[in-house]
Order: sequence, then C-alpha cells, then structure tokens
Amino acid sequence: MSERVTVAKTYKLFIGGKFPRSESGRVYPVSDSKGNFLAHAAHASRKDVRDAVVAARKAFGGWSGATAYNRGQVLYRVAEMLEGRRDQFVAEVGAAEGLSGRRAEAVVDAAIDRWVWYAGWTDKVASVLGAANPVAGPYFSFTVPEPAGVVGILAPQKSSLLGLVSVLAPALATGCTAVVVSSAERPLPAITLSEVLATSDLPGGVANILTGRAAELGPWLASHGDVNALDPTGADVEARAELAREAAGTVKRVLAVPAEEPDWTQRPDITRLRRYLEAKTVWHPMGV
Repeated sequence: MSERVTVAKTYKLFIGGKFPRSESGRVYPVSDSKGNFLAHAAHASRKDVRDAVVAARKAFGGWSGATAYNRGQVLYRVAEMLEGRRDQFVAEVGAAEGLSGRRAEAVVDAAIDRWVWYAGWTDKVASVLGAANPVAGPYFSFTVPEPAGVVGILAPQKSSLLGLVSVLAPALATGCTAVVVSSAERPLPAITLSEVLATSDLPGGVANILTGRAAELGPWLASHGDVNALDPTGADVEARAELAREAAGTVKRVLAVPAEEPDWTQRPDITRLRRYLEAKTVWHPMGV
C-alpha cells in the first residue's frame, strides 16, 4: 500500500469576520522551528490592509458603544473557546517556537489566562482611569476614558500566541477595533486564533488578522488616515523611526515599545489599556 500524501493547507486572511484570500493572490510557505514545511499562509497586500481598516472602522461604533460588561462577556467567551482548542494551540506553538510539550502548554495556558485578565478589566478601567474633578464654581466636572479608535498592531515576531494575545486583548478590552499583522515566520497560532474569533460572539470587523511581512504592511498601517493608533512591537528596531514619521502625517498615536521583544510571561499591568484610551472631560452646571 502506497504511503498517504498529506493534504497541505493554504490559510486565508481574517477580515470583517470572513476569510478572504489575499487580493494579490500571493502565499508563502510556513515551516516549523526545524525547517519542516507546515502550510501555506496568505501574503497580505496594501489593498488587504485598506479592506481591514474599512472593516475595523465599520465595527468601531457598535463595539465601542457596547456596555463594558457586554464587551467583557464577549472577550471571556473567546477565552472559553481558546481553552476548548488548547491541544491544537499547544501543538502549533510548540512547532512554531521549538518548545517542548510542557513549555508549550505553559505558554498556551498563560495566553488563555492573559485573555481572561484583560476581559476582566473592561468594566473596571473607567473607574480606575476616570475621575470626578474638583472645580471652583457651580459645576460638575468629570473625566471619562474613551477608546482611541482603530488600532494598527504589528504583532511580536517571536511569541506567536502569548505575545499576540498580550497586544491584541488590551486594544479590544478598551473598546478599540484592531488590524493585526501576525508574526511572519510563525503565523499559524494567529490563524487559529482568528478561527476562534470568527466562531465566538465577537462582532465581525472588531479584530482583523493579516498574515504577511511587517516590513511591507507596517508603513501602510502607519500612514493610513483612518488608523488612530499604532503598536510597532513587531517591526524591526531600525524601521520604527520611519513608522513614527509616517504616523505623524496623520497625527496618530504611536505606542512606545522596548527595543527588544518583552518577556511576555511577566505579569501584565494596565499600561497598554491606558495607551488605547483618550481622556474626555465634561463640564455640567449644577442644578440643571
């Protein structure tokens, strides 16, 4: 009996809650840490970036306008589904990052816990970062945090799942929508995460995941006039200054990130939540 030939997969992009092929028709091979072929991934283009930003902007009103409690429930549902596909994530993270079974399990468990942690902050961040301001006069003054808008994220290149969750979850928790460029060499965990997002309660367009090269797609995200913030974590250190200059043309916020990729296993804090929020101060006369 002849040996069976494995059916090679060709994965698509995740835009607007759907899985389209790249407009360019390009794909590239994905290998494991030992160089063994795993699958083909779509190679996103400038047009795909534009389509993803359009989808994210369209979804922003509904997502940012949902109650904080509802956003928390939706994100918690994503964590439940991550838990349900834990074995698949362990296998993909292990192959992508060259980790042993136990180490891959620890990374996946940390990613699930990280998602739950940010889901729990959705209805607390307004109390922590908002304020009732003392004023000298017959007025009430309140400062309320509001989501910045559409966020462009260049995901970490080394940490294919935990790093990705650590940069995506806080953006969604604040009410922002996101366009993410995944790790180029290790995209399979991001692709599986997009399948989780598509089958959860997350509205289409809230999170859009593109596979491809940050060096090619990052400048288009940075210069896009409808992107309000940029996280350049996955960009080369040498390219970040140019991305900041591109972003300055449309006056968008660029997150300050360390030169070296952080240790994502460290306990998170609310720094990334704060970066995706704008402060709005409201004055109201007393007695009215």
